[in-house]
This record gives sequence, C-alpha cells and structure tokens, in this order.
Amino acid sequence: MRTPHAAVTAPSVDTEGTMVSHPTPGGPTAEGQGADGQGAGGQGAGGHSVRTRSQHQRRKRIVQAAAALASRGGVEAMQMRTVAERAGVALGTLYRYFPSKMDLVVAVVGEEIDLLESSIERRPPSASTPAGRAVDVLMRATRGLMREPELADALIRSLILAEVETPFGDRMTGLLLRVSAAGLTRDEATEEQVALAGSLSSIWVQELLEMLRGRRTYDQIQRRIEIAADRLLTGIA
Repeated sequence: MRTPHAAVTAPSVDTEGTMVSHPTPGGPTAEGQGADGQGAGGQGAGGHSVRTRSQHQRRKRIVQAAAALASRGGVEAMQMRTVAERAGVALGTLYRYFPSKMDLVVAVVGEEIDLLESSIERRPPSASTPAGRAVDVLMRATRGLMREPELADALIRSLILAEVETPFGDRMTGLLLRVSAAGLTRDEATEEQVALAGSLSSIWVQELLEMLRGRRTYDQIQRRIEIAADRLLTGIA
C-alpha cells in the first residue's frame, strides 16, 4: 500500500496485455509551469511551441492523476479538486481542460486506447484470419484492463451512462477494422463492414462487464468473442 504522500501511478494496456505505469506528481507544482520548467506563456527560442508543449504536458498530468485515482477507488475517487491536487494544477485550470468529470473519464479512456493502438503498431496481430486478429486485439485489451478491475469497471460503466459524446465505440470499431481488414479505415469501409466491426466491439464491452460482475471467466470471454468474431468478420476483408 502506498503512503499518503507517495507518487501514484495509472495503468494502461501495453503490447503484452500488461499495464504500463504512468508516474503522477505527488504534490502540486507552480501553476502554469510545465514539466520542461517553462511557464505556459514562456518565450524564447521555442515561443509558441513551448506554450503548446507545456499545455500538453499539463493535460497529460491531469489525465494520469485521474486514472491513478480511478484505479484505486473508481470514478467516485475522481473528485475534481483531488485530481487537481494530484496533477499540481489549480482547480480552475482543471475545469478549463475538462469542464466535467465525464469529460475527464472520456480523456482517460482515450489515453488507454492510444496506448493499445501503439502496442498494436509495435506488435501487430499475427493470426491468419480477420477474426483471429480481432480476437487477439480484444483479448490483449481484456488482459490489461482486468489487471486493474476498479479502473476498468469505473471507465466502462461511466461510458455506458455518459451524457457527453464519447469516442470509445468509434475508436474500437476503427481499430478492429484496421486489424481485421488489412488496414481498412472507417472512411473506406462500407456501412456493413462498420456495422460488423461495431457489433463485435459492443459484444466485447458487454462481456467485459459480465467478467467484472463475476459472471464470466477469462476463458469464457475468449471463447464467446471467438464465436462472435467468426460469425461477424468472416469475409470482412
């Protein structure tokens, strides 16, 4: 167990389905100062680029702090003031980046998908069939998320109840299209192809929820995803 003042880390899926730790500052920093030591309005050789980099780093600290809190206590632990303190920013700054807690949840999910996509670029699925490649990706994501069930449960339940637009479904659908149909994008795909990949993504989310509720084992989820993928993705390419 970490001490109250220890740095916390937020998990993310890596290429092997394990969790990558993101260090989060243990205490506040001077507001407006990025990790590079420059203020948000810093000038010099970098000028505009320094401001942009500082803003990006500040946003990343906020998202990492939120993920760390959610991994230990669910969305209820992601109190905006607590997130701001963990990230070392003023509460007003946090609200400028994320007007609501749900916007922050969406950002945490977005970072998880970013890391999953990066892992797939580094080690693409090697299965010979579209269904096999899709199953590889979904089970990689499952292994990673289930290492931090509090975070997985918080994120998925919150997204289901979200009152703001969330990119989760569209991004997972796009990812499944790319791996199962040789790099096919949503813009290039037919309506039927998008619907098939989207249906598989939805099934995976539901199965993951059942696992979080204790109603599915990992092996059961894999088998059910394999069956669904075989039926939905045969001939998708």
